[in-house]
Amino acid sequence: MTAASASGHATVLLQEAVDALVTRTDGFYIDGTCGRGGHSREILRRLSERGRLLAIDKDPEACAAVRQAFENDHRFTIERGSFTEMRQKVQAHQHLGRVSGVLLDLGVSSPQLDAAERGFSFMRDGPLDMRMDPTSGVSAAQWLAEAGEDEIARVLKEYGEERYSRRIARALVSARAEAPIETTARLAEIVSAANPSRERNKHPGTRTFQAIRIHINRELDELRQALDSVLDVLAVGGRLVVIGFHSLEIRMVKRFIRANEHVAVPKGLPLRDSEIRRRLRGIGGAIKPGATEIDNNPRARSAVMRVAEKVA
Repeated sequence: MTAASASGHATVLLQEAVDALVTRTDGFYIDGTCGRGGHSREILRRLSERGRLLAIDKDPEACAAVRQAFENDHRFTIERGSFTEMRQKVQAHQHLGRVSGVLLDLGVSSPQLDAAERGFSFMRDGPLDMRMDPTSGVSAAQWLAEAGEDEIARVLKEYGEERYSRRIARALVSARAEAPIETTARLAEIVSAANPSRERNKHPGTRTFQAIRIHINRELDELRQALDSVLDVLAVGGRLVVIGFHSLEIRMVKRFIRANEHVAVPKGLPLRDSEIRRRLRGIGGAIKPGATEIDNNPRARSAVMRVAEKVA
């Protein structure tokens, strides 16, 4: 089921995610990718007066929007930053090891995609930025101006799973020799001309834009760091809920859960199953949006949600 926030952003897997996350109405929860507050709003609706929600987001515009939206709710706190800082932020709130649930809704939000000036989308011409936090780091335009052909090809192949990565990288290096690649329209035009593949209902620049965005924002590295801190943050019985949109991040979450629920025991070691210390228990399998949600919000079509519970 899809629900829209006050910003008009359709929150993916809203009910499913919050149903899985909130097991205690008086718990302390983290929305590690708050965005425009769609999930946060529903979490708060489920909490009692004693419940608390700490929201985190890199995007200063998102933080300002939700701070204003929830300014009268004493249960809600928004802090700007990356979810890689989750452990430190929770420790500052004196809840380390006592968190009832962590939600991570990965990727880029609709407000970011729809704002031409943010430079995330090939659908709207604007400056080629792509940073989740536009106040820090290197923009996509700056990276494309300086990266070598081999590096560009590697990024497109690794993060975009683009089969024509070498061909597109060569075209980008050739084009920037004539003029800097500074807008989303110019990047889309170069990639479209270099990419011989034409997939139904898919722009030829989709994988390239996705790969550059993931690289610029270090999305996979940051997810890995966040997952590494989750077990320190959660209480026993606390839930981890992750919604991913890219096969690489979805696989990373799946492997993390499996690694912590299936502990390798040396062959011949006389241990009963009950004596093996597992940290997580996966709850169900992959959860995907239904046909109705996808019809209402086509951007939900690639979403996959996984849930785990800390057991030790």
